[in-house]
Amino acid sequence: MNLYKILFKVLIVTFVFSISACHNLFKDKDEDPELEYLVSYKLERSYLPDMVESFFKLVPAYEGMAEITERVKNGLVVYSINYKTTFEGTPIVASGLVSVPMGEGPFPMISYQNGTNTLHVNAPSVNPDRIFYRLLEAVASTGFVVAMPDYLGFGSTDNMFHPYLHKNSTVPVVLDMLRAVKELGQLRGVAINDDLFLTGYSMGGWATLQVQKEIETNHSNEFKLKASAPSAGPYDLNFVNNFILNQESYSNPYFLGFVFDSYSNLNAISTSLDQVFNPPYDSLVAVLYDGTLSGEQINSYLTTNITELITEEFLNNQGADTAFSSVYDALEANSIEAWNIKTPTILIHSNGDELVPFQVSQKIYQEFISIGAGNETVRILPLQDLSHVDGIIPAGLFSIQWFYEILEE
Repeated sequence: MNLYKILFKVLIVTFVFSISACHNLFKDKDEDPELEYLVSYKLERSYLPDMVESFFKLVPAYEGMAEITERVKNGLVVYSINYKTTFEGTPIVASGLVSVPMGEGPFPMISYQNGTNTLHVNAPSVNPDRIFYRLLEAVASTGFVVAMPDYLGFGSTDNMFHPYLHKNSTVPVVLDMLRAVKELGQLRGVAINDDLFLTGYSMGGWATLQVQKEIETNHSNEFKLKASAPSAGPYDLNFVNNFILNQESYSNPYFLGFVFDSYSNLNAISTSLDQVFNPPYDSLVAVLYDGTLSGEQINSYLTTNITELITEEFLNNQGADTAFSSVYDALEANSIEAWNIKTPTILIHSNGDELVPFQVSQKIYQEFISIGAGNETVRILPLQDLSHVDGIIPAGLFSIQWFYEILEE
């Protein structure tokens, strides 16, 4: 049977099963639970176990993929949800994607924090067919509820800017989604236990460690955090900023522009864009992040040459000139300081990462060790010689396999 026939069969079965799932998937309840966070949900698709296995077989054979495929035992249901959260103290309705196993459970939960994205159409709840999201959705068939927040500025909130790498906007969005997913489980008769696993890549690695710190510091009675696998995150933003500015060229200048556009919209910095970016890039940064352009497209409007992109004043006065002090203060405020970490944690990062340097993971790892964390609690895992993009799937696969090991202990 050729590939087209296989795909056609999968689509037909998906369609038929989705129709029946809308009516008969979960038991009906006489009374719905009282909802504090969940606003609405929509069934996106359903998969039977053999459909999940067929999908995995179409994916390139990454190391570790077979171990996950062997654990497929449940069908799954994918929902997009809207839920209540806050932005700067104001109530707002955010969105995300949830993949739920079929079966009696109870099931643990994985919260996956997505990496940097500039396109509104590529938010998880907007584009659940994106190949990486489908891989994450499929993990639910092995016995996890998988949650993927859109973040503010995407999905139901795409009428606002994205507060990129902003701790106080990111952490509540993730935690409130986890609360909403619990309510979705109650509403649909899905047993979700208290075990929570965190992982994410790049910006998502940063978000994962921010959320982990918040849970351990302030919400340990609410969330039973079992393990955390932050990957390739820019945990010390001043460190990463200095790394970028000290390069002759940087292949993803849209990262820099995204930070300054975000912090300008947040009024987190008093430094103007024209103090940081040379013309015409100062004007472009102010308009490129409207959700219609990919990172690659934004790069094409900017330049990879750092001295052409960044003003001489900002390059030569890093940390010294008071005109830029608000920038360094904002970067520090949204960085992560080591704390008395309690959850088993593996910092995953490629030692060949050209965009977010491996040294930033080494740095926070050493900070954890220096304040008393043992190797039984926090470890660092170097992926060998992979680019930033090429490390995404290997880091995710390792995280999932490690979570299986934790559950089986």
